Amino acid sequence: MGETETYTVTGPDGNEDTVELPAGLVDTMTEQGENPTHVITDIVLQAMAQQAHAMVHHSEGEPPADVVEMNNTVEELFEERFGMPLSEALGHQH
Repeated sequence: MGETETYTVTGPDGNEDTVELPAGLVDTMTEQGENPTHVITDIVLQAMAQQAHAMVHHSEGEPPADVVEMNNTVEELFEERFGMPLSEALGHQH
């Protein structure tokens, strides 16, 4: 196995978890002068938005109201951060 880099995520309750990634991989995704940890948090937000979208729009049955509300919030956070609606980023709307 090649060299790795460790990134740590801390939750609001203080619990932490780490993820090992190949050394240099995050750097390939950064723009000049961008902090590599910003790339990690961008990807976390993107992944969470996609998962929430899938739970609300691509699962069987009616999703619980709280999940719909969380999806709406993550879509707003996504648009604030990336300057485009999630539906545009995903290439489809519901």
